Amino acid sequence: MKWLFRICALVCFTSATAQTMTPILLEAQTGRETGVFSKSPVVQRAILLKPSTPTDTALLFYRGWSGIANIKSENDWHRNLNFLKNNTNLFTQAGIALVVMDCPSDENTVGAGNTPLGCSDDYRSSKKHAEDVRKILALLKEKYGINNFFIMGHSYGAVSSKWLAKNLGTEIKGSIHSAAQTVASPRMRAYGYSVESFDMGSLKAPALNIHHGDDQCIYTPYSTVMAYSKNNLATVKGGVPNGDVCGGGHYHSFEGREEASSKAVIQWIKTGQVQSNVGE
Repeated sequence: MKWLFRICALVCFTSATAQTMTPILLEAQTGRETGVFSKSPVVQRAILLKPSTPTDTALLFYRGWSGIANIKSENDWHRNLNFLKNNTNLFTQAGIALVVMDCPSDENTVGAGNTPLGCSDDYRSSKKHAEDVRKILALLKEKYGINNFFIMGHSYGAVSSKWLAKNLGTEIKGSIHSAAQTVASPRMRAYGYSVESFDMGSLKAPALNIHHGDDQCIYTPYSTVMAYSKNNLATVKGGVPNGDVCGGGHYHSFEGREEASSKAVIQWIKTGQVQSNVGE
């Protein structure tokens, strides 16, 4: 009977202390309208992955290409979290809420072949983008008691994380730029041009750059990020070079090193300490 008691005690303790995340759809009115003949309000959507234990810290995440989350319901979070998607439990345990960000409803159209038809650099670099995000920040503060915000963008999503870090200043605690795009496509210059000469020194809050040392995507060269990083670069090593070199796997998206990379992000958020080599 003693072994039964031990098992029961362990299961009961684990169940009592286990953390879960509840996905919640967030919608904020931007204050502007869209449409020609029939006007409709423009809405900024996001999904809050809320830990079961109250927290005052959130990481707002912008996905990679197409850069548009196309959120319709709270169930759309998993396909928009890139390498973080299977490690949300780590953020829960660390007391960090995840917020999956979308482009506002007047910018979130995607065409054939996952080609974005809106939410280009012109919008992402604008003060309007920052104002739209402030609506979500206000909602998180007022309804969920979250006051400490970090912004993160992966690949093309780093266009948002960089410009928001600049335009929000000290309204956020820090920004994280993962596999950041720094070279625009010659065929789609509207996507990526604004970060080819972005001044990282213009950011008021601390920043973390996390990048694979062998990233083979031509739009996200490691050498560029290494050149502008100043003791704030976490270099991912090893992993699996599988599939599209600019896609959701391969070195570009830390395949095989997703957990280690997520832990490096969490460590920086919690302590400010940069793990220089990730995955070794």
